[in-house]
Amino acid sequence: MKHVLYSIITTLVVCISFASGAESEIKSHVEFLNSKPANKKLPFSEAVRVGDTVYLSGQIGIDPKTGKLAVGGFKAETRQTLENIRATLNKYGYQTKDVVKCLVMLTDINDFAAFNEIYTEFFKPPYPARSAFATSQLALGSLVEIECIAIDKSQ
Repeated sequence: MKHVLYSIITTLVVCISFASGAESEIKSHVEFLNSKPANKKLPFSEAVRVGDTVYLSGQIGIDPKTGKLAVGGFKAETRQTLENIRATLNKYGYQTKDVVKCLVMLTDINDFAAFNEIYTEFFKPPYPARSAFATSQLALGSLVEIECIAIDKSQ
């Protein structure tokens, strides 16, 4: 019985030691990416890189030239949102082809067909996994918000 108990305790110590080492290894590879001065005022990171994976915060259709939502309604906002995503990906060494998952939020689910029309200008088969849902409101009165996960597939 002592041997069994000793074996169990030894196994637990090894597992805990390994888990602690793995946790510190992961923490040392987390990089919070913030290039926009405005992000210093907001309580989130533009993106977070963990190893070869980058997690983008939700993007909306803010025109970087004006600092306001793109003019022209849903399609203009969607196009600008996807342009913003592409620019953020490129800034950190990724491309739209590296995106493996998108989460899409729309204030009107009836805009879904129009969304897909523009989405397919930015993403080509095989398409990223995707979830989409309607919500009552988005930040700054936006009509669409998209967040993405991308993996550097060259490694």
